[in-house]
Amino acid sequence: MSKKVVILGAGYGGIQAALTLHKKKKKSDDIEIYIIDKNPYHTLLTELHEIAGNRIEEDGVLVHLRDIFQYTDVHVVQDYIHDVDFENQILKSENNSYPYDYLIMGIGSEPNFYGIEGMKEHSFTLWSHKDSLVIKEHILKMFQKASSEKDPAKRKAYLTFAVGGGGFTGTEMIGELAFWVNDLSEQYNVNRNEVRLILIEALPKILPILDDSLIEKAVKYLKNKLKVEILTESRITKVNETSFVLNDKDVIESHTLIWTGGVQANRCFTELKLEKGRGERVCVDEYTRTPYKNVFAVGDYALFMTKDNKPLPALVEAALSTGTIAAKNILNLIRNKELEKGDPKLHGVMVSLGKNYGVADLMGIKLSGFPAILMKHMVNIHYLFGIGGFELIVKYLQHELWGVRHKKGLIHSHLERLTPTFWLVLLRLYLGYMWLMSGLEKVDGGWLMNNMIAGSNADATTGASIMQLVSDHTPGWYAWFVDTIIVPNSLFFQKIIVLTELGLGLAFITGTFTFIAAIVSIGMNINFLLSTGLNDLWFLMSSVAMLGGAGRAFGVDHYLIPYLMRQWRYFVNNKKIKINLWK
Repeated sequence: MSKKVVILGAGYGGIQAALTLHKKKKKSDDIEIYIIDKNPYHTLLTELHEIAGNRIEEDGVLVHLRDIFQYTDVHVVQDYIHDVDFENQILKSENNSYPYDYLIMGIGSEPNFYGIEGMKEHSFTLWSHKDSLVIKEHILKMFQKASSEKDPAKRKAYLTFAVGGGGFTGTEMIGELAFWVNDLSEQYNVNRNEVRLILIEALPKILPILDDSLIEKAVKYLKNKLKVEILTESRITKVNETSFVLNDKDVIESHTLIWTGGVQANRCFTELKLEKGRGERVCVDEYTRTPYKNVFAVGDYALFMTKDNKPLPALVEAALSTGTIAAKNILNLIRNKELEKGDPKLHGVMVSLGKNYGVADLMGIKLSGFPAILMKHMVNIHYLFGIGGFELIVKYLQHELWGVRHKKGLIHSHLERLTPTFWLVLLRLYLGYMWLMSGLEKVDGGWLMNNMIAGSNADATTGASIMQLVSDHTPGWYAWFVDTIIVPNSLFFQKIIVLTELGLGLAFITGTFTFIAAIVSIGMNINFLLSTGLNDLWFLMSSVAMLGGAGRAFGVDHYLIPYLMRQWRYFVNNKKIKINLWK
């Protein structure tokens, strides 16, 4: 009888565990894999500030579970589990029960209000997709009210926005908000100087996990560029609907306090008999196992102690590591093998302060400015590629590059202008026709049978049909390459040129692998410019235009590229291909 492995929670750790189980299982393991979550999607929690700050579309942080597990043996169940019976090995929801043989609990974390009076009732949290939408709508409402408010004190309160907690989430939220309020001020005819942005931290400095040099750069950018007030050593001690109190004495009138000051393990199972540690996280051993030998905990829900006896921080990379460890050890249990001790490796952290600036520490390498932002995008792309292949990367880039809602700079505003690719069809066909004709002319001219190219040593008797590859404008290094490599092997290179031109012609005409063909076409034209000095620059310019996906309209690429993306995802998950994979 097959063993049921159930993963509770489709967060970073849960998804990593499910994919690891699927990829590493063998037929002899005979297991069924289920992942249960109350939502049909996975949320990129590290990017919620982009929704709350209106940078990207509302679905820009959601990845549907069906897209992740479509080509796997993982069964996706949408349900809300309210109880776990460890003795009888059953998960219970309002209407259903789910038996298990092995359980991985990855139900994540939730905000910790530390008992601050009024915090839970009157602050906004940023810990779910719903939270980000609520914040976004509230900020819009504040500007709407301020735009028509005549009372200066009330107007000031509407336009005072505070974030409590100077960690990663809070700093990214205030940075995102700083960009958006510029747009809102213009939209609602509000003087930007009336808007007050405050970042509040109880510790002596924000982003305390980072090196002081990076903290200094972040503070400087927030203060000087984004006009953010940073209040350190400031504890929020009381919150009500229209104000909050700092250090039991200073009252700040505001309708907007976003609380990111701390998290604790999700407390939806408060009655479970599991040992809890710091932040209500479930204590696990070096195998990510709870006292129940068939129950594992991962991600923010687990308190995993590293080899130097420190708690593993609640970071995405930590969740991925513990998810992998748990999955491997369940397979080890099923195979009656020795369990593997976990040794998670954290490679760094990145913080964005709006869309243009960030700070990062990657294994001791410190980055700031755009390089840090670029690295954060690369990390997100790497993660999305791992769970969903090229399709998720394309969606991510569409949101982050072309779907940005904030006011754009001159270059960005031009780059985001998209044109339907069908306008390129006629140019693509003509370019293909010219390449095809050029290749056929060379075939008729004997390029496949006779030496038809000459280098710098050609004499004056060289016939008109011979192509001279070296001229007065040819760089010395290229002339050397022609004389030393190409001319002695002229027939071989001639065949390569002819076949390439014929291939480019067919590729452009049929719209097949158009992007790759465009790269090759550009390379061929640069080669001709270096050698013969041909001035058919329209070939080069037309090839550049083909990079915009010209084959996706009235071309084979319209069907082929999505098919190959699906095929790649299927291959990564199953280590084989499936020909009939058209949907």
